[in-house]
Amino acid sequence: MMVIRAEIEEDGPAIRSVNESAFGGAREADLVDVLRDVASPFVSLVAVEDDQVVGHILFSPVSVETEGGGFGALALAPMAVLPGYQKRGIGSRLVREGLKECGRLGHRIVFVLGHAEYYPRFGFTPAREKGLTCEYPVPDEVFMVAELEPGVLRGRRGLVKYHPLFGKA
Repeated sequence: MMVIRAEIEEDGPAIRSVNESAFGGAREADLVDVLRDVASPFVSLVAVEDDQVVGHILFSPVSVETEGGGFGALALAPMAVLPGYQKRGIGSRLVREGLKECGRLGHRIVFVLGHAEYYPRFGFTPAREKGLTCEYPVPDEVFMVAELEPGVLRGRRGLVKYHPLFGKA
């Protein structure tokens, strides 16, 4: 039976291993390790099966610069599942539970840079449709946003900036 729960300190090495295995290198694992130390707020969940961490998802802060100042939100990145456990719905459960936890903690907006065919099932829509753009030169269809409180983005426009560490990853 698989359980989704908040990361605990002892999960660090397993989370690193999941990210390295899923992404084929240390880049995302290094980013998670550093964000854990410097980013606040963040939400970090793990999927555990048979006492083994088999998946991980991280939400960290972004800022949205607007003409009238700005506001904060969260970004989903990265999300990883061990290769032998992929295609079993673990990633979907991590996203759903992660978004619920973000909402429970009072966060109302989550961005993702991800697959245009995957993330809409969780309520993500192209951010450009809401008047929001990404600081990185990415196609409109892969930069998406989910409103955890319907209508919270009404009338808001701006440029989304990730934590500076994303640019170094």
